[in-house]
Amino acid sequence: MSRTRILVFDSGLGGLTVFREIAKLLPDADFVYAADDAGFPYGGWAADDLVWRVVAVMRRLVGEFHPDVAVVACNTASTLVLPHLRAAFPDIPFVGTVPAIKPAAGRSRSHMISVLATPGTVARDYTRDLVASFAAHCRVELVGSQNLARIAEDFMHGRPVSDDAIAAEIAPCFVQDGERRTDEIVLACTHYPLLLAQFERLAPWPVEWIDPAPAIARRVEFVL
Repeated sequence: MSRTRILVFDSGLGGLTVFREIAKLLPDADFVYAADDAGFPYGGWAADDLVWRVVAVMRRLVGEFHPDVAVVACNTASTLVLPHLRAAFPDIPFVGTVPAIKPAAGRSRSHMISVLATPGTVARDYTRDLVASFAAHCRVELVGSQNLARIAEDFMHGRPVSDDAIAAEIAPCFVQDGERRTDEIVLACTHYPLLLAQFERLAPWPVEWIDPAPAIARRVEFVL
């Protein structure tokens, strides 16, 4: 029997955080990892342009590799492009990556959570609908970082990264209101878990950082 082929797609190296978790659950699968370095970063793309870009890149990947399932390991793309991909490739199941707002709201004791994302993900109606549906009882800070994805790429390529720059990007996530303060931060870009050790070290107080990758891996296993 032929092995299951799983395509994992991202704008850069962030999707490796998702690939790692899928590979743990499905070690016998064949994997194709595709990074659209030429289009990176996706966070600043106009919506229509990003839809065109991702569908065009996926058409090339599907034609070359014929995956059994495709994983869009990018929040910015998933919150916008998934319906277009499913319409363009009806025979292929697509698993997306969306902000883990529901589990964050459920776990938070202070009812103060932050969503650390790209500007594109923060701007999406999809993200705001998740907040309205699952975190209406919480104070939610939507933090659109301009630079963290690129910092994560630099880190993965062995280039120097600045603690001060990272600390400045995550600072808006930490909010205090009287005796309450942020206790859950959603990592709503797959690049961000690559910097988790730095986040934990530079945080002004301990929080739970929610990485959706394990849940995405379980979804891929379920789909297959």
